[in-house]
Amino acid sequence: MTSGATVWLTGLPSAGKTTIAYELAGRLREEGHRVEVLDGDEIREFISAGLGFSREDRHTNVQRIGFLAELLARNGVKALVPVIAPYQDSRDAVRKRHQEGGAPYLEVHVATPVEVCSVRDVKGLYAKQAAGELKGLTGVDDPYEEPESPDLRIESQNQTVQESAASVYALLSERGLA
Repeated sequence: MTSGATVWLTGLPSAGKTTIAYELAGRLREEGHRVEVLDGDEIREFISAGLGFSREDRHTNVQRIGFLAELLARNGVKALVPVIAPYQDSRDAVRKRHQEGGAPYLEVHVATPVEVCSVRDVKGLYAKQAAGELKGLTGVDDPYEEPESPDLRIESQNQTVQESAASVYALLSERGLA
């Protein structure tokens, strides 16, 4: 049986978190690992429906996702979590839950600059914010607290998706998790 772990990919909207997570998931599955991608948008729709984007609601959402990830990791699944999680205290609480439950937890900061993210604008959020149709966009008019000491920092604008996923895979290997 393969050991479980949580890999939390934090970063701004359109940083590349989800794309990297799915690329990594494919590689891990090919090797026989049990993998789930806990996509932030899907979680909001099915598990955190009704939550808004206040600091409290964002914290609640991150804690729910962290609970699910830890549960999966404890049961031998690699939980890949491409979720912004803008606040350090929320991410720290998730790390602590994993430590207390004995599940490996790796924090990966997809450190793509806001200028690059706004050009990518996968979901059109930056355009809506610029047009005044959206308030509270993380990293623009709502805070994003960058991780001070993540397990890995990726500058996705300087490498391919495959290279980014390979660097996360290398971290998992280094820790005896891949």
